[in-house]
Amino acid sequence: MSSAEPTPTADLAPAARERDPFEARFALQASGLLRQFNEAGVVDSADVHVARELGRLGGESGEAVLLAVALAVRGPRLGHVHVDLARIRDTAAVDAEEPIDLAALDWPEPQTWIARVGASPLVTGGDAPAAEVRPLRLVGSWLYLDRYWAEEVGVARSLRAMAAGPPDAVNDALLRDGLSRLFGAEAEGRQSQAAATAVTHRWSVVAGGPGTGKTTTVARIVALICEQAVAAGGPVPLVALAAPTGKAAARLQESVHAEAAELDVAPEVREQLLALTASTIHRLLGWRPGSSSRFRHDRNQRLAHDVVIVDETSMVSLSLMARLIEALRSGARLILVGDPGQLASIEAGAVLGDIVGAEAQGSGPEIVVLDRVHRFGGGIARLATAIRSGDGDTVMELLRAGADDVTWLDLDVAGQDALPAVSEPALAAARATFQAARAGQAREALDALGSFRILCAHRRGPYGVATWTARMEGWLAAELADLDPEDRWYIGRPLLVNENDYELRLNNGDTGVVVALGDGRVAAAFARGEETIEHSPSRLGAVDTVYAMTVHKSQGSQFHSAAVLLPSSESRILTRELLYTAATRAQHHLILAGTEESVRAAVARPVARASGLGRRLWGDLAA
Repeated sequence: MSSAEPTPTADLAPAARERDPFEARFALQASGLLRQFNEAGVVDSADVHVARELGRLGGESGEAVLLAVALAVRGPRLGHVHVDLARIRDTAAVDAEEPIDLAALDWPEPQTWIARVGASPLVTGGDAPAAEVRPLRLVGSWLYLDRYWAEEVGVARSLRAMAAGPPDAVNDALLRDGLSRLFGAEAEGRQSQAAATAVTHRWSVVAGGPGTGKTTTVARIVALICEQAVAAGGPVPLVALAAPTGKAAARLQESVHAEAAELDVAPEVREQLLALTASTIHRLLGWRPGSSSRFRHDRNQRLAHDVVIVDETSMVSLSLMARLIEALRSGARLILVGDPGQLASIEAGAVLGDIVGAEAQGSGPEIVVLDRVHRFGGGIARLATAIRSGDGDTVMELLRAGADDVTWLDLDVAGQDALPAVSEPALAAARATFQAARAGQAREALDALGSFRILCAHRRGPYGVATWTARMEGWLAAELADLDPEDRWYIGRPLLVNENDYELRLNNGDTGVVVALGDGRVAAAFARGEETIEHSPSRLGAVDTVYAMTVHKSQGSQFHSAAVLLPSSESRILTRELLYTAATRAQHHLILAGTEESVRAAVARPVARASGLGRRLWGDLAA
């Protein structure tokens, strides 16, 4: 239909009309287009309520405009920064038990729709500063909530200003010597190039997949920056190491300390590296209880650090990046580290993907992508490369050909009560964990726990973590007569921490094992680099049993072997980034269980987030 405010007469799928009207996602007071799109599952009740309330406050009653507002509210919930009104008809998707023909909905004609939205009192048009702040911003066909528009523009403007500034003054001879000394035969390689870029630019990106040496490069970057400061007679720079999660921060700190012990540097530089501690970005900024978006450090009270290095940047949302950048002091150096192929933040934005995606087109001299894999076997590395590039045919060729480090099980795991190729190595790792835990050998138990992990896309259902954890406990209980899964702290129970506890030095995503101490006492043991820490189970907060874990939860972790259980091809969670992240968790052996249809669906389905950051940095919106 061509009208911007059509009558809602589209014939929806029968399932849409038969749903319980008291379902929480239905907005009971909705009418017209809002009701139609709510019943179809395109927008939920919260989106509708916000749109109606904004319309009431702003004097806007047009159905098409309120639908656009609801879609703009919906976007960040699904990871999008804006909604593209010109394309949303073709890109919208819903999670429904039965297929719904979204094309049959009464979508407004795009150009008329955009014009009516642009004329609304709720909307400011264009990127120019406005005298009056309105809740939404329309740029071309992109409709933003004003907050996300401001954050996107702010991040792009700040990064472009940092990139446009003159390179930092350096002692070239000292830098060349440092690169040769720290990188040796690889002094002309990309790791060395990334380090030199970070030393000479206020803003840089070290990107690459797992095993390409990102964190080892970070340690050498800090060493080179310290050497420059010492040579110039200045103070030792104040360096912050940060990551979006506590687990990622702990891994970064451990990696930098381990690398520092091996570097050919002066004692004072080594001491500086070993003194570094890493924290979450929230903690670095000064998290305020009760607020997820405001911090102690902001544009009015800047961070004191000279250098801020952020690892696992793929998991950083647009809002968190905006808060970090505005808190940097003038002249501070920002170094972003991460893998743009991995899963993005669960919140709005795909910051690292937007930045590095532009580099693939030749933009962004501050960006260096590491491409030499040092960690995986050849089969895993080749498979990961094919997945990341979206080459489904090559992925299938590699899986069919097989490799010493890759096993493909061409089946639907939902129909498998027993799956020996997965259960046998999983049970072998569990047995070794139990044996060490019962002997009180905490470190050996933790090593055995990390030797194998089942990874699932879903938490629940036939493909989910809950199902496979219950199966594992059942199989173990059948083998071990004295194992009682009802005993919360049974010896050998593998633990997954679900919230940060700074007092106990535990982070969300950490794994541990319940071990015997003797005399009937037990402790929960966790690894901290080469150190093992133990706590009374009664002191632990939220923990789960971790025979299996979600791919999302596994980010930042590595296992000797991993079994990846793919859901059906219809799963909305099944994406290229999820498959790539899952496959690269295994260091030495990957078991991939899923049908060819599921594998191809994942490879062909990249996460597509509506974001303008890349174009604002490098493209036609950069001005």
